[in-house]
Amino acid sequence: MSFDRSAKSVLGDTTVVLKPLAEGFREFELDAVGLAFQSVTLDPGGAELKYTVRADTIRVILDRSYGPMDTISVRFKYSATPKKGVYFVDAVDDPNRVNHSAQIWTQGEPEEARHWFPSFDFPSDKATTEALITAESGETVIGNGEFLGKTDNGNGTTTWHLKMPVPHSTYLVSFVIGKYVRLDDTMGEIPLGYYVYPGKETTGRNAFTQTKEMIPIFEQFTRVKFPFNKYDQTIVASFQFGGMENITATTMSDNEIFFGDFDFGKPIVTDLVSHELAHSWFGNLVTCRNWAELWLNEGFATYMEAVYREARIGREDYIKKVKSDAATFIGDDAVTKRRHGLFNQRAGEVDKLFDNASVTYNKGGVVLHMLREEIGNAAFWKAVTLYLNRHKFGSVETVDLQKAMEETSGQKLDWFFDQWVYKAGVPKITVSGVYSSSTKLLRLTVTQLQKTDRLVPASFRLPIDVVLKMDRASQT
Repeated sequence: MSFDRSAKSVLGDTTVVLKPLAEGFREFELDAVGLAFQSVTLDPGGAELKYTVRADTIRVILDRSYGPMDTISVRFKYSATPKKGVYFVDAVDDPNRVNHSAQIWTQGEPEEARHWFPSFDFPSDKATTEALITAESGETVIGNGEFLGKTDNGNGTTTWHLKMPVPHSTYLVSFVIGKYVRLDDTMGEIPLGYYVYPGKETTGRNAFTQTKEMIPIFEQFTRVKFPFNKYDQTIVASFQFGGMENITATTMSDNEIFFGDFDFGKPIVTDLVSHELAHSWFGNLVTCRNWAELWLNEGFATYMEAVYREARIGREDYIKKVKSDAATFIGDDAVTKRRHGLFNQRAGEVDKLFDNASVTYNKGGVVLHMLREEIGNAAFWKAVTLYLNRHKFGSVETVDLQKAMEETSGQKLDWFFDQWVYKAGVPKITVSGVYSSSTKLLRLTVTQLQKTDRLVPASFRLPIDVVLKMDRASQT
């Protein structure tokens, strides 16, 4: 991959390696949006292949039929001026602003990878990747997996070579280009890299050195070792999210990280760093099979923010975080016009996937807390370990999580997943009581008043604590 910065365009040379699942494999289709193809050839050999380009795909006709014993390599040469996927950011040199070099960076989730390389751009498709990224000499390229070296091209550019040998979804493929200071750290044998702007080293250390405390805590709770051989975090300008968990190379919004320079912002940064790190297990090691199941990525990452607080600060802070997340999604649920369950029935509208994010994120984390309370701490974490190990480097659905929870707890949890995952809304409860002094009996009436529809049940099954106040005493 190389770039024409004045035109904000990419020059791509991508080889896709395929293995057919059945005999008679003669053609295939990849997602490709706005890519102008110069050639499509077999590799090696260079035999030209016929292809058809549509608005958002390319269909390739192979030279013959292939089968499961064959490996096919097809090389695509193309250019593009991406509207999504690859973002060009101008340098800032202003005494009144935070200065940084020109940047080029990518954002893949949910379906932006197709704007800069041909691929089956869907979360269930996983492949290894190898990248050769050409940047201006003096710049740094940060990407996925192992850095294998760089080559000075003698023309003011340098090509960086990276390889990610573990299969991963296309939305996790990334690079960042710019002039950075790298802060080196380690957690055991895992190298940690923190990439910040010159002059922002203290900010970077304050934000990112927490990572080496978080990794062993997450390993302790999940009982699954950090699954990759390195972990980088890089700040970029004008990023549309707080962070993005690109595999082994998380991208962070510089403004979000800069909040950590202020006392009010330190917890925000801690939650962000722990959230993106947690995706190494929940999202990257195991990945939602489709976008309707995105809560399995984001709900778990949000929940692990609270888990880190529980381990680092204490149970009280954990509960505070869970209550805050509950208040967020309950408030949004009262006004949303795009109601859906944790299993997102509206996920086909990919461009609106994050419009009702408090359900996918905040409610997802709260429901995991409730599940832990329902089946017990030991059974919950045993199930998480089982879930991660059983599906590592693969794709998951809600039924996979439910199965693990049922196996370790010995309980049937259809009722729980039906009302909290597949249904929407929240219970609205009123409690009234009548006490009879003659019989010494208190009759309680608990009524659920939530407005029902096809997604909101008429009654939720849930435990209710009752506090009785008798004179000056209280009893639960």
